[in-house]
Amino acid sequence: MSIKKTSLYAAATATAAGLALTLTACGGSGSGGSASGGAVNKDATVNIGSLYEPQNLDNTAGGGQGVTEALNGNVYEGLFKLTDDGKVEKLLATDYKVSGDGLTYTFTLRDGVKFHSGKAFTSEDVKYSLEKVIADDSQSARKANLQVIKDIATPDARTVKVTLSKKSISFVYNLSYVWIINSQAKNLKTTEDGTGPYQLGKWTRGSALSLDRFAGYWGKAAANKTAVFHYYKDATALNNALLTNAVDVVTSEQSPDALDQFKNNQNYKVNDGDSTTKLLLAFNDKAKPFTDVKVRQAVSSAIDDKKLLESVWGGYGKLIGSMVPPTDPWYEDLTKVNAYDPARAKKLLAEAGYAKGFSFTLDTPNYDPHPTAATFIKSELAKVGVTVKINTITPDEWYTKVYKNHDFSATLQEHVNDRDLVWYGNPDFYWGYDNKQVTQWVEQAEAASTTAEQTELLKKVNRKTAEDAASDWLYLYPQIVVANSKLSGYPLNGLNSQFYAYDIKKKG
Repeated sequence: MSIKKTSLYAAATATAAGLALTLTACGGSGSGGSASGGAVNKDATVNIGSLYEPQNLDNTAGGGQGVTEALNGNVYEGLFKLTDDGKVEKLLATDYKVSGDGLTYTFTLRDGVKFHSGKAFTSEDVKYSLEKVIADDSQSARKANLQVIKDIATPDARTVKVTLSKKSISFVYNLSYVWIINSQAKNLKTTEDGTGPYQLGKWTRGSALSLDRFAGYWGKAAANKTAVFHYYKDATALNNALLTNAVDVVTSEQSPDALDQFKNNQNYKVNDGDSTTKLLLAFNDKAKPFTDVKVRQAVSSAIDDKKLLESVWGGYGKLIGSMVPPTDPWYEDLTKVNAYDPARAKKLLAEAGYAKGFSFTLDTPNYDPHPTAATFIKSELAKVGVTVKINTITPDEWYTKVYKNHDFSATLQEHVNDRDLVWYGNPDFYWGYDNKQVTQWVEQAEAASTTAEQTELLKKVNRKTAEDAASDWLYLYPQIVVANSKLSGYPLNGLNSQFYAYDIKKKG
């Protein structure tokens, strides 16, 4: 899964779903901006502003959203690449074959690739990287999805043969999330050894992380010499940095009220891309009173999601009514299911035996927009007799208390990744939703022979989880990238928090 700010914690949203793969040669993804005035400076330093600093540099050790944003695709590469528009392309794998029973995948690896340390890339590195993801202590977003791996063989340096315990239509898609790491690398929480177009320059905790163009890169060289991610504590400081040219681009605008100053200024471009980030009010479906579907439906109906979205994002963002954003193949507009209706909420509470209401604690991450959303939810639920106590916690506390120990009644969290509906088919997931039919549909979808079959099954999952109010999906984030008009080639979409910097061109 991948959750904002804590990309394993959100790592949960990592999906096991498959897609109609578009497997082509390695190439660029959709990007924004058309730089104006002057020639492109190939030795430019691109300064990137972000609110999401890595917790550490290892995406299997709770590195968080920030490590994905800075290092995925830039420093580390996979056998496959997920482009900014959601397609899967071959990257360190040049070809693959699947056995007739769908259980064995044979990958041919790209030749002439070197790690930043100078070591040649071989099949042993792929084996090591996959085993690292599925290890007992792994906190990888794809750990659960890739536990279908039964055996990994390396017949020669250019070949990897992976045998699965059962069919997984999403297997190649899920491999796009696996970083290929030098099997001999050490201290990966503070250093790196990838194959990407950049190598790590310097990481000053609490301030900045720099990436330098890697001279030995096997593919097309980065369009800029250095990319520096600058980290800020709040949206106001981030916007001020953009206005004063301390940064050239903001990866994800979190202050919609501040956009007018950029919209009305020819020196900047405001881009509204497609997001996959959902803000959830997640119930512990195994803890009373949220074991009762009527209680969950009542709470969902008592909250005016449209008003909340407007108060936080103005005219940006979308209501979705389920875990599935419009960019997923199994999307269906379910906003009318358990829609805002306080009278219905009171009726459902009475039917569930809570005519006089009840009280619960809402564990709330301490960064925006969670405190604002929590206060709004508290006010809305008070109108139907439900008392909310807000317990504000840090991301690390959230991971331990909520995600790991399931010690909560309800919580707020942002789930970042696309195609993450399938977590509702796992009764051991932190929100504890347990519907045997849903679990069966999810398993059947993953074992499907065609994407059409998979899509039809996951549409059933989508509707059933919405009807059951398995969670309350408050809204879908907008993905607003604001950049200096001298920049071009930056990613537009917030797909899984990745931010490819290597195509960014800067004039002047």
